[in-house]
Amino acid sequence: MVTNPDRPAGRRLQPRPPAVKSAAIEAGIPVIQPHSVRDAAFLDWLRALAPDACVVVAYGRILPAELLQVPRLGFVNLHFSLLPAYRGAAPVQWAIINGERETGVSVIKLTEGMDEGPILATAAEQVRDDDTAGSLGERLARLGAPLLVRALTDYAHGRLAPRPQSASGVSYAPRLRTEDARIDWAWPSRRIDALVRGTNPEPGAWTRLEGRRLKVFAVASRPGPRRPAGRALVEDGELRATTADGTLALTDVQIEGRRRMPGTELARGLRLPPGASFG
Repeated sequence: MVTNPDRPAGRRLQPRPPAVKSAAIEAGIPVIQPHSVRDAAFLDWLRALAPDACVVVAYGRILPAELLQVPRLGFVNLHFSLLPAYRGAAPVQWAIINGERETGVSVIKLTEGMDEGPILATAAEQVRDDDTAGSLGERLARLGAPLLVRALTDYAHGRLAPRPQSASGVSYAPRLRTEDARIDWAWPSRRIDALVRGTNPEPGAWTRLEGRRLKVFAVASRPGPRRPAGRALVEDGELRATTADGTLALTDVQIEGRRRMPGTELARGLRLPPGASFG
């Protein structure tokens, strides 16, 4: 098993292992964590292993040609989109943010280009109205795992031939930047809801309230008169925000310096001045 190095996490920035490392150790699988896949020592290790094929899932790095050539059958990747749509690091998040109704998984043979390799197998999955990146990602993982096993088995036995990706329908899903997750309250409510769900659990959609960053993990539409966008309100015990076309209750939030909590709990302690707004 090859995975990324442990990274600092939490308030004390203590090294935290990737989840896959913890699962591998529990299962008795040896783990190697190279700082770079271009290291000569790592390349030598893989050559000595002489694998028939290597499987890559959510590794997050472009593999060099000399590494791709080591396994007899190459590297096989499980990608969480229906390629060639949403090539890149965050396909699940961007599919929800962009309001897609369908996505899926693709098993491909890796090439040097980012998610450009020929396809071995695909499976589609509907995007539900209440999906978050977390819930959809979990379903895609459960859909993709057996598909990957079947495709790799059939490929190894010559029953499956890779087919080139279509030249049309190409789109990209770059890693989400902090600014990508910032809420623009001048957007329609439906678009804001998609952003909130697509960035839940990470990195979390956010805005500012009274000078403090507020992460928003879930919203719900509420009836009411049309008002200027971006107003911060406490109504019916809820923290609410006005949008381009309505009002949203912020139902799951985390204000800077405090734990994640229901929006109603945060609303109880707020003393918003007249005309308060999100920024």
